[in-house]
Amino acid sequence: MTGGAETMPARRICVIITARPSYSRIRTALEAMRDHPGIDLRIVLAASALLDRYGRVADVVREDGFDVAAEVYSVLEGDDVAQSVRGVGIALMELASVLSRLDPHAVVTIADRYETIANAIAASYMNVPLIHVQGGEFTGSIDNKVRHAVTKLADVHFVASELARRRVIGMGEDPALVVNTGCPSVDLAAEVARRPELDFDPFARYTGAGPAFDLSGGYVVVLQHPVTTEHTEALDQVNRTLEAIAGLGKPVFWFWPNVDTGSDGASKALRMFREREPGRPFHFFKNMLPDDFLRLIVNSACLIGNSSVGIREGAFLGAPVVNIGTRQHGRERGPNVVDAPYEAEAIRTAALRQIRHGRYPPCHIYGDGTAGRRIADLAATVDLPTDKKDFLAAPGFRTSRVA
Repeated sequence: MTGGAETMPARRICVIITARPSYSRIRTALEAMRDHPGIDLRIVLAASALLDRYGRVADVVREDGFDVAAEVYSVLEGDDVAQSVRGVGIALMELASVLSRLDPHAVVTIADRYETIANAIAASYMNVPLIHVQGGEFTGSIDNKVRHAVTKLADVHFVASELARRRVIGMGEDPALVVNTGCPSVDLAAEVARRPELDFDPFARYTGAGPAFDLSGGYVVVLQHPVTTEHTEALDQVNRTLEAIAGLGKPVFWFWPNVDTGSDGASKALRMFREREPGRPFHFFKNMLPDDFLRLIVNSACLIGNSSVGIREGAFLGAPVVNIGTRQHGRERGPNVVDAPYEAEAIRTAALRQIRHGRYPPCHIYGDGTAGRRIADLAATVDLPTDKKDFLAAPGFRTSRVA
C-alpha cells in the first residue's frame, strides 16, 4: 500500500521484434515501456532480427540498452516461398516455449511482415491477449493478408492513422479497443527533425562496401525490397532501378534488401552490378541505427525504392521520395511521394523531378511524434480481453465500406 492506495503489479508486456524495420517502428514505445512503472518489459528477438546478413538488429537493440528475454531462430535459407512457410512453423513451435516461460500479460506484435503471423497465432492459441501495432493499413503483396489476419487475431489495436482506425473498426473490432496512437517510427523522425544535421561519417561508422565519395554535391538513398507475390521478378526489378539510378549522375547509398522471398534475386542483381562497375560511386550498407538512417534520408536529394519509410517518416520529414512498384500500393501517403512503375525511364524521370523539387512541407498523416508514450500508457492500463466478440454481428452496429 502506498499513500492509502493499493499498488498494482506491473504488467509483463512481451514485444516480439522480427526484423530491422520492426525495431525502428517500435523503439520509442520500447523506451517508454522500459521506463513505465506499470510495465515489466520483455523483449523477444526473432527471425531476421538475429541474422548478420540483414544487419543483426539484435546488436543494435542491446546497444540501445534493452535487455533481451529470448531469441527465436526461424529463418531458413533459400529463395523459395516454401521456406517462408517452414520458417513460420519453426517460429510457432519456438514461441510456444518462450511464451510459456515468460508468462506475459500481453504480447505486442508489430505491423505486417509475413513472419508476424506466428506471433499472433502463438499468443491467441495460448490465451495471451494480443496487441497489434499498425493494423488497418492497406498495401500490396502478402503483407496485406498478414496484416488483416493479425487484426482478427488481435484483441487490442494501436493504429497509426485515422483511416486505419476506421478500417479496423469496419472489420468488426471493438471501437473502444482501437486507438489511433500514431506511428512510433514518426517519433524518431520528430527527433531527427529537431536536429537534422548529418553529424557522422557514414563510411567510417558503418563501413559497408563500395567506394567512398564526396557528399557535398548531393546524393540519393535507395532501399528496394523484393515483393513476395512477384519474387521471380526481383532480379529484373532491381536491375531496372540500377539502370535508372546510374543515369542520375549522383552518388548513391544503397541498402541491402530484407529477408522476404526474392531477396536472393535482388541481392544477386546488386552483387553483379558491383562486380561490373566497381568504380561507380555506389556504396552498399546492410543496416544503420534508425536515427542515423533518417538523418541520411533527410539530407539526401531523394529517397528511391519501395520501403514504407519514405511514406511514413518521409512524410513527416518532407523528404522527396520515389516509390517504385506495387509493394506500397494503397498505403496512405503525403505529397512528398511520387509513384513510378518498374521501368528505368519512369524511375529516372520521377527521381529527377523530385531532386529538382527538393524538400516538402512536413505532413503529419502518421502522427505528431508522441506515439511511443501513448502506446506505453495504454499497454499499462487498457482492458486486455481474450474472449473476442465480432461487433459486425452486434444488433444495431453499422459500418461503411472504407477502401
